[in-house]
Amino acid sequence: MAAVDVEWSKNYRIRGGNVPFCYSVVWLTLPRTGAGTRWSTPWFRFASAYVHDASETGELTASAGQALEAALERADLVAGHQFTSDLAVLAAATGSPSPGVIAARDAWRQRRHPGRRQQIMDTRYDAGHVLTCASRRLVDVCADLELEVTQPELRGASMTGLHRRWLDTGDAVAREKISVLNLRHSLSTALVAARAAGLCSWPPGLNVSQLLASGLGSVFGWLSSPAFTALLEDRGAA
Repeated sequence: MAAVDVEWSKNYRIRGGNVPFCYSVVWLTLPRTGAGTRWSTPWFRFASAYVHDASETGELTASAGQALEAALERADLVAGHQFTSDLAVLAAATGSPSPGVIAARDAWRQRRHPGRRQQIMDTRYDAGHVLTCASRRLVDVCADLELEVTQPELRGASMTGLHRRWLDTGDAVAREKISVLNLRHSLSTALVAARAAGLCSWPPGLNVSQLLASGLGSVFGWLSSPAFTALLEDRGAA
């Protein structure tokens, strides 16, 4: 299965004000009949992309479209959280949406049609049967399913502020924080979708940041920062 998450600059007051600047895809390999599979260290593959400046919006959107095409072609299940919003932002970012974005948007719209295999799962709308919470924010959904998703990247900062620091000053740590946050969203979404599809379960308190630390290795220097490692030390690996 594959899970996709997109980050964008939000400005709802002007047309075209929501501009994508980062996305990630996480791939999990699961047993097809894994209802009894209990995972503590899910192995995953990933891709992550981030713009250097606003001039690369078109390039990022095209890359995201190619990633969506690959996911639809190769994955039995493709997940996103409020996926429809991610796809809408990607579609509006350029004058002509890429074939991958169009295909994913069509699959999302048809995901509940009778007789059609559900390849797309939007965990905001399609995971209610495994949830007891009223909120459908990803962080609340994860808490309800006993996934630990604390976000040290946003301590004392906002995503908008971090992204502005990257664009204005070239602060690589700010960019890495958002990239890791974005990957946590994708991996969390993948796990929620897997639970909703009856493919796996996990021990209570499974620490998604610990999974990121294991799976991302030394790709991001932020993972070795005191703020990130302290989170792992305090919470411990589940």
